[in-house]
Amino acid sequence: MSISTNPPTVAPVRPVRTAATLIVLRDGPAGMEVLMLRRAEKEADQNSGAAVFPGGTVDPNDRALHGLCAGVDDLAASTRLAMPANGLDYYAAAVRECFEEAGLLFATGADGRLITLDGLPPAEVAALRATVEAGGDAMLRLCERQGWRLAVDRLAYFSHWLTPPGMPRRFDTRFFVALAPPAQSAHPDGRETVEHLWLRPADALAPALGLRLMNVQRRILEQLATFGSALDCVAHARGLREVRLVMPRLAEGPGGRRPVNPGEPAYEEISLIDPDGQCHGRYELTPGPAMRLSSRVVRVTGRSGDRLVNSYFVGGGGGEWALIDACPGDEAHAAMLLASAPGPVRWTLALRGPVPLPGDRLAVGGCTLRALRTADGPDSAPCLLLEEEKLLFLREADQLSALPAEGVEWLAPASGFLRRA
Repeated sequence: MSISTNPPTVAPVRPVRTAATLIVLRDGPAGMEVLMLRRAEKEADQNSGAAVFPGGTVDPNDRALHGLCAGVDDLAASTRLAMPANGLDYYAAAVRECFEEAGLLFATGADGRLITLDGLPPAEVAALRATVEAGGDAMLRLCERQGWRLAVDRLAYFSHWLTPPGMPRRFDTRFFVALAPPAQSAHPDGRETVEHLWLRPADALAPALGLRLMNVQRRILEQLATFGSALDCVAHARGLREVRLVMPRLAEGPGGRRPVNPGEPAYEEISLIDPDGQCHGRYELTPGPAMRLSSRVVRVTGRSGDRLVNSYFVGGGGGEWALIDACPGDEAHAAMLLASAPGPVRWTLALRGPVPLPGDRLAVGGCTLRALRTADGPDSAPCLLLEEEKLLFLREADQLSALPAEGVEWLAPASGFLRRA
């Protein structure tokens, strides 16, 4: 049986573009609603046809809008976004992109109130949008001409996502939430966006509606669905003390390639073995394929009764290998191990039975295994530490040990994925 190996290729460095998205909320008859825009169908667009929130990339000209931002200066914005400077760029970009894509403009007049657009002739509103869509300093000139200020103080910072490594286009995106401005109606621009929908988050997620949702939109909609009202959601965002970066990972599995989110069982392992997003990792353990976890460790998963169990080959360096936990008695798994062995196996070590005394070391194929126990006392269990990788092989990952002094950083359980100690 062939072994999944990590080819010695270097993933191309993909530039990460900064972006801002504005999640516009309102309360409808049946509960809180969120504005979704359906993107136009385009070739080579990873979001083609998807339902998204208004947003886009931060433009260098957004910095010139700082002086027109109401209620938030760059120091406050940067502090909120945990940036050294220029955090206000994201707030300004979110407002600008929302106007370009959805026709909603978070701006105030001389009286400090949000401007009204519904009373203007549609052609005039379209002309205002076209002015901004021209790019450059168009938004700055428009606001100065009209005497408007960008109402960035109406935006509350909600979430921070980074596109997984390995995607053709990557974005570092800050998400904001805000109540929909009164006396303004959403309209798609007809180029980037072709339809707008006001939906309850749960309805947007429902398979019956058939929306194409990217991973980040799906996860954020799941968060939004927990709030009873738009005010509750905005208040929650304003009360967040910290907004942590979320960066999914790409992996393969029975359903094909997909993003794996933090908190999923496979996430930490994928982060370790595939930091560059070349899809060496898997999001589901299945019997059969051997999985190379590093140059020194190969995992083979098999079925023992109704449970999936792991065996590990440790060694390499052109030498001999040790087999940890061969699951004796399972003939199918034994045959799989025989076919998957990456080299000659000299040692078979069982964590389910006697192992070398604690502290004993075994040199295997250029690396060292050291026998330990998870704790002192009668309830402790045998385990083996691969010293070069600070990887501990043990029966159950939640046996968590009293082994911090041994420098253990990763756990390789008899069942499940690698995880941090």
